[in-house]
Amino acid sequence: MDNRNSILTDTLPDQAIFALDIGTRSIIGMVGMPDGDRIHIVAIERAEHTKRAMIDGQIEDIDQVAKIAGQVKERLEKKLGCRLLKVCVAAAGRALRTESVTYEMELARAQKIDAESVSRLEAGAISEAEKQFMNREGRDTDRQFYLVGYTVSRYFLDNYMISNLIDHHGRVLKADIIATFLPTEVVESLYSAMHKIGLEVASLTLEPIAAINAAIPQNIRLLNLAMVDIGAGTSDIAVCRDGSVTGYTMAILAGDEITETIMKEYLVDFGTAEKIKSQIDETEELNFTDILGFEQTITREAIFSSIKEASSRLCQEISDKILEVNGGMPSAVFLAGGGSRLSGLKEGIVEHLKIDSKRVAIAGNNFKINAYSDEYDLENPEYATPLGIVISAGFNIVNDGFRVILNERPAKLFRGGTFTVMDVLMMNGYNYQDMIGRSGQNLVVSVNGKRTVFYGEKAEPSVLTLNGEEAQLSDQVSAEDWIVFVPASHGKSASAMLSDIEKPGAGKKILVNGIEAKEDLPLKSGDSIVIEIVLEKEILPEEDWYDEAEEEQVPYQEPVSAPQNIPGILTPPAQMTSTGIQIDKEQRLKLDGHTAASASSDAVFHKSNGKITFFLNDKPMTFPVKPDQRPYYLMDMLEYSGLDFKNLTGKVVLEVNGESSYFQQELKSRDRIMIYQVNE
Repeated sequence: MDNRNSILTDTLPDQAIFALDIGTRSIIGMVGMPDGDRIHIVAIERAEHTKRAMIDGQIEDIDQVAKIAGQVKERLEKKLGCRLLKVCVAAAGRALRTESVTYEMELARAQKIDAESVSRLEAGAISEAEKQFMNREGRDTDRQFYLVGYTVSRYFLDNYMISNLIDHHGRVLKADIIATFLPTEVVESLYSAMHKIGLEVASLTLEPIAAINAAIPQNIRLLNLAMVDIGAGTSDIAVCRDGSVTGYTMAILAGDEITETIMKEYLVDFGTAEKIKSQIDETEELNFTDILGFEQTITREAIFSSIKEASSRLCQEISDKILEVNGGMPSAVFLAGGGSRLSGLKEGIVEHLKIDSKRVAIAGNNFKINAYSDEYDLENPEYATPLGIVISAGFNIVNDGFRVILNERPAKLFRGGTFTVMDVLMMNGYNYQDMIGRSGQNLVVSVNGKRTVFYGEKAEPSVLTLNGEEAQLSDQVSAEDWIVFVPASHGKSASAMLSDIEKPGAGKKILVNGIEAKEDLPLKSGDSIVIEIVLEKEILPEEDWYDEAEEEQVPYQEPVSAPQNIPGILTPPAQMTSTGIQIDKEQRLKLDGHTAASASSDAVFHKSNGKITFFLNDKPMTFPVKPDQRPYYLMDMLEYSGLDFKNLTGKVVLEVNGESSYFQQELKSRDRIMIYQVNE
């Protein structure tokens, strides 16, 4: 007795699963109900594409795919007498990108390794893998990919290989990983087609994963097995061993390769070629009409002969991909999908793999382990993917029962098992830089031979909460958890104009990279700037002059005016921890906007009214007398010493007239000041 009416009402029960297999040639819809340890398949519908809306498993015409999928949905709703609101789907394996990479992360100091550090290491490795294959393929770096899955091959701690980093002490972490990505457009086109017909995507997996879940049940995955789902546009391949799926890939050749060969050989349209291909095993002779209107009768042997080369290429491609993804010969191979029934295909794969013919079989016999039906023959290998989607959802391998909300929307989860916050973020298009942030680039130029740095802005850190509480990337996620993630904002790169260093004008000559600058211009990292003073009126005699107070003779040199003090280029911090002396910000005296000589000046300044001269690190420097007649202090000379107080590597020595001094020491005219660093 058919018990569908007793379990299905106007609305589909929560435990029911509606799956759509959106293939290159057709769309298959399947509805199942969990029944103990198996799935009861209660309805199946199928519709062919009326035109080529799919190419190699990828949606090209969203409206056309939505139209055909809508027809399948409506037929199922009519058959079941209820509305279908949620759907489980699988993304084609055509665009999968798999990359192996080694990534190293150095901590600030040797420390105990926790789960968060490992998560950041793995996130960095995944991001590096994405960059690597995008650069190799010459793709636009703005293109986004979803993380489908990744496997860590090996960990290293301080260059020592280790199986588990957690709780060990060290500084340099390294990981070898294999990561698999799917371009966002593959997933988004699938979601768009479903939304057009009023369906919410409840779960998403990959077609090769779905097919292997149907063809190779969990209880036999300890063996090294391969599954090949041969569709019209692609042949999806998955391999397993030791109880789990270890890899998946795809071959770019599939059933269409044979169809197109028949079209060219016999001058027929695509539909006629498909019919010829499907009838090869049914009769000795095939009758058809070519595009010119001529009736033709061809023997089966003649057709086999015409497709032999194409069939051989298909078998060779599938065999090569199996060996590549598995790393060698598997114990057995299962062939699924509509293309698996192509006459001679099984024998061709046996020949190219050089495997025992008893170790290659058409999938279908194992379907009954996980599913059954009262009215449908489920052993059809064409049902591998739709049945696999239902099984994956029904047994919580991937299902709507394990739902995670990310930024108020259901997150895309490609697989089952346990998830961390990092897994969820990367499965939904976020990358390492979104989690960590990137500081803006510094702009470094040379001014009169002195390195000058304009610093880029620091990144704003990301915001991450799990169920309303602050979270870490390594935190595990449970069903119905909700995550809020605000990506880190990257800091702006530094920018500067020539006028930020010195404004072009009369009385000076400014060279930028050897070319005189007549007007303001933007600076680039690596620019070399030379500032020269041109004396137009006053030319002083080349003779010694004397300070009236000290009467110390100083040889005269050509005077130049000092560049203005530029805030933000080199300003000593409020604390100099390397000397153990603290400076209060309010105690640091500024020059009230007056110009002063930079540390890179080689000039000697002549004495005149309203100015005072010191010798700093054996170079004479002239400053204007402060308006309130306040004295200069030793701390005023720090920013002209030439030291980078943000990157000190040793102890700073302060001396005035040969004696050790302190920051608040008052300076007198002609004092000889030494400020330098000693590396101990």
